[in-house]
Amino acid sequence: MENLAYYNGRIAPIDEMMVPMNDRVCFFGDGVYEATMVSNHKIFALEDHVERFYNSAGLVKIEIPYTKQELKDILNDLVQKVDSPDQMLYWQVTRGTAPRNHIYPVGVKANLWVTIKPMKVKDQSRQLTMTDMEDTRFLHCNIKTLNLMINCMAATHAEEQGCDECVFHRGDVVTECAHSNISIIKDGVFITHPTDHYILPGITRKHMIEICKEHNIPVDETPFTMQQLMEADEVLVSSSTQLCRRACSLNGRSIGGRNPEMVKLIQDAYMEKYNNETR
Repeated sequence: MENLAYYNGRIAPIDEMMVPMNDRVCFFGDGVYEATMVSNHKIFALEDHVERFYNSAGLVKIEIPYTKQELKDILNDLVQKVDSPDQMLYWQVTRGTAPRNHIYPVGVKANLWVTIKPMKVKDQSRQLTMTDMEDTRFLHCNIKTLNLMINCMAATHAEEQGCDECVFHRGDVVTECAHSNISIIKDGVFITHPTDHYILPGITRKHMIEICKEHNIPVDETPFTMQQLMEADEVLVSSSTQLCRRACSLNGRSIGGRNPEMVKLIQDAYMEKYNNETR
């Protein structure tokens, strides 16, 4: 297949899949999701993504109707059905199908959605341009919820400004980006916002911290400000689909570019990890 959609056991091309209007995702965005890359038909960091998926579901009291191993088996089987060896794998679970009611339905089985489309990992050498906006999202950003309206507004704002990404900040404190985590390097220290309820605990962010520790790069999980971002030696934007990339400007002003050796070390180590796991 060129691409694939899965809904509770049914499989079809993405543009042919139909889902019930009463799926609670349609009215409430009532669900959680994950996404990662696939190379050589092998799913990257599947264990980490499945763990976060079940954690997000637990935090919103959705009972996933599969064991972790059953879910991994489903996903591993589905990526084999798409022709391209390089793919973007996305999956979500919604609370179920029931007439519209704000109160959670009782005894309704959750719905599993999966989509797979051809995609290669982004070019790690291309630097990103950024803009910013106030972070007005709710106080559960640690849950990978389907409620992404504000994220979509921020991503569209970046597109309208001719930028690649939008930096969220609460007051002057940087949280994350529209669809990425953001970290900085200053005086040889890797600085990143702690995994509290203001940010998503990014899988790539987690791996970058591990790489820094393996190479004796100090890690400081402390909130940093917009001014610190502007004055940082490097600014790194990370996500499961674009991995780890440098940012070179914010609102038209140049940023970073003062420690390319450390950036290259982290990027090379990350690509080695990615290639080893998907070889």
